[in-house]
Order: sequence, then C-alpha cells, then structure tokens
Amino acid sequence: MAADGGAKEIVVIGGGTAGMRLAQRLTASSTASAGRTVTLLGEEPHAPYNRVLLAEVLAGRYGPEVIALPPVPGAERRGVRAVRIDRADRLVRCDDGSVVPYDRLVLATGSNPVLPPLRGLRRPGHHELPAGVHPFRTMDDCLSLSAAVRPGTRAVVVGGGLLGVSAARALAERGAQVVLAQQGEYVMERQLDRSGSLLLRRRLESWGVEVHTECRVRGLVLADDDGAAGPGRVAAVELSDGFRLDAELTVLACGVRPRTGLADAAGLDVRRGIVVDDELRTSDPYIHAIGDCAEHGDRLYGLAGAALEQADALAQLLTEDTAAGKPATRYTGTRSLTRLTLSPLGPQSTADTPSAPLDLAAFGETTPLPGDDVVQLTDATRGAYRKVVVRGDRLVGGVLLGDLTTVGALARTWEDDEPLPPTTPLLHLLTPDGGS
Repeated sequence: MAADGGAKEIVVIGGGTAGMRLAQRLTASSTASAGRTVTLLGEEPHAPYNRVLLAEVLAGRYGPEVIALPPVPGAERRGVRAVRIDRADRLVRCDDGSVVPYDRLVLATGSNPVLPPLRGLRRPGHHELPAGVHPFRTMDDCLSLSAAVRPGTRAVVVGGGLLGVSAARALAERGAQVVLAQQGEYVMERQLDRSGSLLLRRRLESWGVEVHTECRVRGLVLADDDGAAGPGRVAAVELSDGFRLDAELTVLACGVRPRTGLADAAGLDVRRGIVVDDELRTSDPYIHAIGDCAEHGDRLYGLAGAALEQADALAQLLTEDTAAGKPATRYTGTRSLTRLTLSPLGPQSTADTPSAPLDLAAFGETTPLPGDDVVQLTDATRGAYRKVVVRGDRLVGGVLLGDLTTVGALARTWEDDEPLPPTTPLLHLLTPDGGS
C-alpha cells in the first residue's frame, strides 16, 4: 500500500528531532491547507530542543532557550504521553484521558538511555536512581545535572562514547574533577580508530579529564543520605578489580535503546527497533516510524542526520499524489557523518595549542579489511590527524581530527559512492579539495 496525500489527520508521537522535523515539513507543505491536520504529541513539557546541543547547555555555554527548535503553530501538545494505540479504530489514547484519532500515525518515540546492571543502581523498594546518579539524555537530565555540579565536584562519567566524551568535557568546563571510565579499548571506538582516539584522549587529559580505558564498572558505593534509613547517595564507583573512584556525581552514558513499548503493545513488528520498509511503514500500513526508534534494513541509526532524512522522506510520502502513476518516494538508507566540536576550557589561544577547540569527523568504515588501502597523515605539532580507507575504487570511510578542511569533499565522495579517478593518487584525498 503506497503512501499518498489523502491522509487528513496525521498524528506524530514524539517531539524530538525526527517528530519536529516531520511536523514542520507537513505544516509547511503546499497541500497542508487542503483540510489536513497535524497533531504532535510531546511527552516532555519543555519546548522541543536540539538534543545534539545538550552538552553545551550542561557546559553553561548556552541557555535551554538557545537550543529550542522552531515551533509548529497549532500542532504541538506538550506534556502529553501516549499510552495506547487502538489500531482497529485508529485512535491514540493519552495519559490525560484524551483520545486522538488518526488517518496516519507516525511513531517518533526516540530512545531511552541504557542503564547498566550495576550493583547498587536499583534499590529494593525504590524506583528512582540513587541521589547523585544521572543519565544524560533529556533536558530534564541536563538541568538536574547542571544544578548538582559545582567547581571541585568529583564526577565519574561511565561510558566513553560520543555522549560520554561530550558530558565529560562539559563537566570539566564547569570546574568538576572528572574521571571518564570506558569499558572498551579506547574512547569513541564506534567512530574513531586507535590513532584518532589516542589524540582525542590526549586532548581530554590536557583539559583535566582523567581517562580510564578497558575499565569495567561493577557497582556503585552508596552512603547514607542525610541520615535517612538505608543507603541513598552515591559516594564512589567500584571497578571490577575492586578499585574505587570517589564520586559525588555519576553520569551514565552507556548508550541508548529504541523506545518500542507502544509499538510492541500494539502488536507491530519489533526487533531491536520498530521494523519499517522503504516507505517507513510498520507492519500496519497506517502507522509509520522514524528516527531512533525505527529499524530500517536491519539497521538502527541513532543519529540526527538519519532522523532528519527519514522525516523529510516521510513528509514527501504523506503529501505527494501518486494517483497519476508517479512512483512513490523511497527511503533507501542514510550515509551519516558524525561530527563533534569539543570546545576548550577557558579562553582560547591559537589554533595549534591544546586550548583551541578540537573538531572531529568520522564516516563509514574506519577499520580497514585485508586488501584495503589506507592513507593517513599526522601533524603532531598542530594535533591533527587524517585517515581514509579505500576499498577497490571506492572511498569507504575516514577519520579527521583537528583539521577538517577536507571533510566536505571527502563526505561528498563517500556519499555519492562513485568510483575514484584511477589516475588520482590516493594521497590527494587528504588535500584541501579532497580529490574532487
């Protein structure tokens, strides 16, 4: 069943990046005035915001209002949680007792932070986390953590991925004494290779972040909370070897898991995420899914770039007219580039000193397979590193830190997936024009 422009009542569950982008596209489309209504159900009471910039709010660089997304007039309902989908009658039932009918329903429910099975994290008879323990996923998480940190606060960040690195840098910016505990062999191992990760680690350490890799956290050591009965506040993080890291704050940045509860309860096909086809439809043709919660082609993206592309594709699907025989829009996947800027602590100096910002970008497969060609350049003086991986006549991945002058051309070459010119030296890929 192809999507078409006939849906008059479109309901979007989720006010994050994907849901907001879709609602904006639908209300701005030329056909939006033709009797179509768009309702966006957002669980958080805050104005929708750019989650990518939460670390900047934690660091005190931005206020929450700065990262707010443009509103969708007449479509947003904030602080409303969808609790059940009635597929037979095409209704969404909400926690405030309201019932919202739909012709098309879009699940943009995002993801939840993974809470690792640490000893002491879950206490008998308590649903909340121990005092001083914070996930870092939502604006509420960010504001709660921001209110708790003070100069000199001993903070342990558990998880050395993109989110953990961002949180550690932000806490250090606030004057905390930060330890980053990463179970893997090196930080940001999903995006970076060993050399790039070591450069990142050195920069973090130059900013006062103590980094521990190949370090498994076993549990939390709790102390009495203001004399209350039973343990209540984190005092230390215990490692698998028995060593303890003193901690007044502990940040859990151990990854995310798609929010699929609504879809599962409604009987939709759910694996790791909500399974969708090339029209971003679930197993129910009247329900779609986009963003972190969606699994397309056996892949979960969990990246803002993919969420935006899926929202744009679905907006076109829901508004285009296929009656004239025009092929429906298809979503065939996203080739996403990860970018991160880690700002320095305190005043900046020149671009070749540790107090300058560290820009990094990674895309595709950064670990070569046997037979792949690898080209890399390292500038120890400027703290820059560039590497590309070429398989046959295709660019399949790359890592850049400190100097991103070639990233635009490299990203275009990789995204287009076109053969590289046979006469172009591979080293030319790392020159300012990226071999284009």
